[in-house]
Amino acid sequence: MKKLRISGIVNDSIVDGPGLRLCVFTQGCPHHCPGCHNPQTHDYKGGRKISIRKIEKDILANPLLTGITFSGGEPFIQAKQLLPLAKFIKEKGLELASYTGFLFEELYNNKVPFARELLNYIDVLIDGKFVLAQRSLNLKFKGSKNQRTIDVQASLKEGKAVLSTNEKWI
Repeated sequence: MKKLRISGIVNDSIVDGPGLRLCVFTQGCPHHCPGCHNPQTHDYKGGRKISIRKIEKDILANPLLTGITFSGGEPFIQAKQLLPLAKFIKEKGLELASYTGFLFEELYNNKVPFARELLNYIDVLIDGKFVLAQRSLNLKFKGSKNQRTIDVQASLKEGKAVLSTNEKWI
């Protein structure tokens, strides 16, 4: 059975993307951004392991969900483990968003194993490390001004980062 190391899951989130979302906080992060909102997620051995099937059941149990968000930690460190869950989410017709400290270009060019495959299932990507000096409370679903809101499917077609024009996200 496939397992994922998580810090936690938040059901009925309204702060991790538009609408009502289930947010999976992965465990482990290489970035260690000063001022990180979730520093407890940095330790690769922290958190707990959970089966992908359990997360799928949580998703199915909430018919009001409009989307799922992968956060962290750094979700792309566990890209291979997230692939079956991402596929399930898209098969259920839900929007999938992910946060990452990596840049889209790094993921697209396979700097991280299985990242490009995971991008195939993601609709919206908030990329870039959190930069405390660029922190802003006026940004929608982002923590610092350097972070981008990317339309992943358009970006994959173009072969370069395409910023989202979806008003729900920007």
